[in-house]
Amino acid sequence: FLSLVAEFCCGFFVILILGNFWFLAVLYLLWLYLDWETPCAGGRRSQWIRGWTVWKYFREYFPIHLIKTSELSPNHNYLLGFHPHGVLVAGAFGNFCTDPPFKNLFPGLTPYLHIMPIWFGCPFFREYIMSAGMVSASKESVSHVLNNEGGGHASVIVIGGAEESLNAHPGSLTLNILKRKGFIKMALKHGAHLVPVFSFGENELFKQVANPKGSRLRNVQEKLQKIMGFALPLFHARGVFQYSFGLIPYRQPIHTVVGSPIPVKQNLNPTTEEIDQLHALYLQKLKKLFEEHKSNYGIPAHKSLIFE
Repeated sequence: FLSLVAEFCCGFFVILILGNFWFLAVLYLLWLYLDWETPCAGGRRSQWIRGWTVWKYFREYFPIHLIKTSELSPNHNYLLGFHPHGVLVAGAFGNFCTDPPFKNLFPGLTPYLHIMPIWFGCPFFREYIMSAGMVSASKESVSHVLNNEGGGHASVIVIGGAEESLNAHPGSLTLNILKRKGFIKMALKHGAHLVPVFSFGENELFKQVANPKGSRLRNVQEKLQKIMGFALPLFHARGVFQYSFGLIPYRQPIHTVVGSPIPVKQNLNPTTEEIDQLHALYLQKLKKLFEEHKSNYGIPAHKSLIFE
């Protein structure tokens, strides 16, 4: 959905340049230059846009649910690690970029979903995603959110990143996380409490072309991901009037479970050992969260998370 909106916005911008409204395009480019750092400085959210009725229907389509397992005090700042990426990241968007799911369950907390900086270079589209509460995934952006004095901010980071979308097959429980420790370092530097979040059903929304590691397709996808910064999973689902083929996601329920916070004491210069220790604790808590809730959402008892 976001990709389609981005394409529309870019197309509209090209029309302005080629048409009789080129001066509007020039004015917008000037605005873009002056406003370039905003995605790294908390963005520019709009409660009106976050509350659009269309998002209610979007959440009900799957449907998307947000499950609270513990209180999150608004007196602290938090770093929420979202898993898995899936193809669409529907759970992250539906729960953290639209109202009222998160606001009702965690009053006093403001969520910021961090996404790849490349999206903020898209004309007009950047204004829309910032209005929904999305900000850059750069270090500067995460620091800006977590530096809020008095607490009340929650950085939501999809830990596996775009690379993890290549594992988004129905039934897959593989997470790209063992080498991803930057979010741990950020939590330590800012004293932000860590919260594992697992979104059951995220990988069930599309069927992806088989791309096992080592295959020619996977090698090409990984090379493109390193060059462009985002992955290109080959996926399909259902159509508008039939269920056999199309790009509309399947109607599969998504249950995004927010775990208990891991208290983190601020450490401006954490050592490698301290980062590794907290990372190991986070993995332990994430696995515990999954094991405690998997039976509620159709995951067989013998299946467990795979960290790579």
